[in-house]
Amino acid sequence: MAPVAPALAPYVASLTAYDVDLGAPGLHRGLPSTTLTFVLPVGAPLDVGWAGRPGSRQRRWSTVSGLHAHPAEIHHDGTQVGVQLALTTSGARALLGLPAAELSGELLDVTDVAPRLRHLPEQLAGCPVEDRAAVVERALIAELARHGAPEPRAEVGRALAGLTRGASVQRVADDVGYSRRHLTTLVRAECGMTPKDLQRLGRFETSKAMLGRRRLVEVAPACGYADQAHLTREWVALAGCTPTTWLREEFPFLQDHLGDDEAG
Repeated sequence: MAPVAPALAPYVASLTAYDVDLGAPGLHRGLPSTTLTFVLPVGAPLDVGWAGRPGSRQRRWSTVSGLHAHPAEIHHDGTQVGVQLALTTSGARALLGLPAAELSGELLDVTDVAPRLRHLPEQLAGCPVEDRAAVVERALIAELARHGAPEPRAEVGRALAGLTRGASVQRVADDVGYSRRHLTTLVRAECGMTPKDLQRLGRFETSKAMLGRRRLVEVAPACGYADQAHLTREWVALAGCTPTTWLREEFPFLQDHLGDDEAG
């Protein structure tokens, strides 16, 4: 993961130039998160679609996906090469020129979203591996200069931050001084999801970061789940699998010391 240029830090949560040998063809789960995903594959287009929706599967030289509460499926031949970015909700306006709400649940080509960035796939294909992150950063900084640095109202930004940390909807509403109904209207207009759905994604994302480091029975209360069974149900709903299944798929070398994720 490359460090992000300071000018992009509020808008790009991560930027990764990747070259991964997975050993054999397979299927990778693209999990929901509190950020938008922007992928620029190199060498071969990305074969991706929403899980359970075969009609959404396409081979693309770039993909931009908004916030979503279901997994994507990436089909690969054993290798994956390219650049992947996680954009914040404010990054959608600043770098793509449109609110994150317009991309919610969508899986699109960058040409359809930000035509001025359509040159990136070809440009990345022709540059050395070590320069790819810098090429993308320069293009995004140019777009930032073009769009300016629009931010949501301070209280909306504070609400989004609280929800993505997994805070309860009522607590966030009280913190910003809005009714739950008004909060729902503003959050949906900004990111295309309800406060409750955004809070679910925040809690899910936090639990994902803890997996493999702590036992599931410890992860659940640390992330605000009622118990381990609640954690597992949310993972099945959002990721299409249990936490232990995901760990075994992503880290097959990891010893299973997490307990029974099917409990309850």
